[in-house]
Amino acid sequence: MNPVDIRLDGIGTISAPVQIVLVLTLLSFLPAILITMTAFTRIVIVFHFLRQALGTQEMPSNQILIGLSLFLTMFVMAPVVQKVNTDAIAPAMAGKLSLMDATAKGAPPLREFMLRQTRESDLKLFVDLSKTPKPPSANELPMTVVIPAYVISELKTGFQMGFFLFVPFIIIDLVVSTTLLSMGMMQLPPAMISLPFKILLFVMIDGWNLLVGSLVRSFH
Repeated sequence: MNPVDIRLDGIGTISAPVQIVLVLTLLSFLPAILITMTAFTRIVIVFHFLRQALGTQEMPSNQILIGLSLFLTMFVMAPVVQKVNTDAIAPAMAGKLSLMDATAKGAPPLREFMLRQTRESDLKLFVDLSKTPKPPSANELPMTVVIPAYVISELKTGFQMGFFLFVPFIIIDLVVSTTLLSMGMMQLPPAMISLPFKILLFVMIDGWNLLVGSLVRSFH
């Protein structure tokens, strides 16, 4: 029996072994990229605050919240991913661009998305910390400055939205607690009584529709 020759052809100008190394390297960084360079951070923080404000403990579960956050992230990032694919990935796979050129072409759409969500004060902080000359335009900032500035901006935005989520539910807790105290029912946990009212309020105002709609619109 003749031995079978196995030949791996690369795609574009990159050989197959190099492509395998690049893919494995990208997969190791994929969780960090997903969490820090997309809409995932803000969405998952807001969902966490919602569950804490409702007081429903583990419902919805972490798996449900993370799954919903991932699909919402895909929805928000779809235009950016499509542009990166058109400008960089597809030409590189067709052999029309080198790896370095594809990286240079794919960075601007992602940088533009992050800069729209990043506060100027956060950008200034990391420009000062990096001791790099301030460029004429924010679009010329390196990704090493844009990414951490974007992350702390997203954290601040997520915490702000979480605060406004807490306010109506805290009011319900205060009303229930005061009512129970005035009735002398000090042995009954107020959280047990307020939980159904908070769930009822959230369902009556179609809370998931309002929250998800507000989250998606906040990125435009």
